[in-house]
Amino acid sequence: MKRVGYRLVLFGALLFTTVAPGLVRAEAGLKDVVTALEQGYLLLDDLQADFSQRTAIASIKKEQRGSGTLFIKKPSGAAAMFRFNYEKPRQQIVSNGKAVWFYMPENRQVLVSDAANLFDAQNGITLNYLTGLDHVSKDFTAGFAGTGRDKKGNFVLELIPKKQNRVIAKLQITVAASAVEQFIKDGRVEDPFPVISSVVYDPFGNRTAIEFSRAKTNRGISGALFNFKIPSGVDVIKR
Repeated sequence: MKRVGYRLVLFGALLFTTVAPGLVRAEAGLKDVVTALEQGYLLLDDLQADFSQRTAIASIKKEQRGSGTLFIKKPSGAAAMFRFNYEKPRQQIVSNGKAVWFYMPENRQVLVSDAANLFDAQNGITLNYLTGLDHVSKDFTAGFAGTGRDKKGNFVLELIPKKQNRVIAKLQITVAASAVEQFIKDGRVEDPFPVISSVVYDPFGNRTAIEFSRAKTNRGISGALFNFKIPSGVDVIKR
């Protein structure tokens, strides 16, 4: 009988060690996930990450795909800067915090916009959400999407803009479970970019999903990367 009792105790210990990580994740509430995202992003100075993008266009029932490399830099006391280098299709979207350039080599066109106008109350969340994840709770009403988890156990937030927006109706952000668990355990987050993926829904039923990989943070990216030199012989369209 003693041997049986020992086996039961041992089995119980093994069961506990197997289930315990899941129990930690189950304890995470909505506020924990949002705070882990915001606190992590506060640590971000710069980011380089690969991305793959899928855009479903509702009106023509067609999907467009893209991929490339994303760069973000958050200078102290200045507007955040970003650069999307698309490999497929070949194009670039660059912002130094003051201007935004949309370069389409195949069309030999550069669209130039003022960042202050582009990132106003109507449009700011749309293109700027990746550079403003440290104040998600200010800009959005947050909830969990579906069951609140993806297949790998990461947390999926559903974010609705608090101010009416012409381009974004809903945003979903998948936050790494490891970052949330660390926040619950230690009260802090070490990962400056705990974002696995994002999905933007617009008011017209279109959907743009972006998955991030090979993220490198706080490597000292030069601000010069975010200044765009307009190639000669292209049409420049200002708006």
